[in-house]
Amino acid sequence: VGTPMTGSERRLKILFDWLGALVLSLLLSPLLLTLALLVKTFSPGPVFFTQKRHGVGGESIEILKFRTMKHHKEEKGEVTQATQNDERITPIGRLLRKTSFDELPQLFNVLKGQMSLVGPRPHAIEHNDLFKSRIPKYMLRHKVKPGITGWAQVNGYRGQTETKEKMALRIEHDLWYIQNWSLWLDLKILLMTPLVMIHRNAY
Repeated sequence: VGTPMTGSERRLKILFDWLGALVLSLLLSPLLLTLALLVKTFSPGPVFFTQKRHGVGGESIEILKFRTMKHHKEEKGEVTQATQNDERITPIGRLLRKTSFDELPQLFNVLKGQMSLVGPRPHAIEHNDLFKSRIPKYMLRHKVKPGITGWAQVNGYRGQTETKEKMALRIEHDLWYIQNWSLWLDLKILLMTPLVMIHRNAY
């Protein structure tokens, strides 16, 4: 799997990501502050949830999300995906997940150069370990930076991926994006994202 991105286009995408994330952070700052206060109000604990994911080239990065669950501990090496009627999810957390607003703090990951506005969504490292030997070309999705939104997400492949078949379809879309990248495609995905933010598979 290759990408048509040239060196100059990579630099253009970096600039596009940084300026876009800066503008969005400023425009959405009242919303971000309001959501942070609501997260704190509905459940004791930190406002943000951090988790290690793989970035470009498989490097380890720590992504930011608004915390949507009650404070709890996972068994070492396990990440339990949220399910419908999951008791761990707080009332505001359910709204954040349904609208994908829990992902908005990743604008700061973009500003740090760890993520793009558009790209394959970063999976939990434990999920990568589980699926990389089960789905052909799975790890090739790390040829580009992970994104806040992506081609798979705007085509309905977001939320719970409890089966190999569902994950394979998501990976198929991620690899198509990498092979067909253009700045216009990024703009198209960004414009499509608000239309698909409320999704029945997102718990």
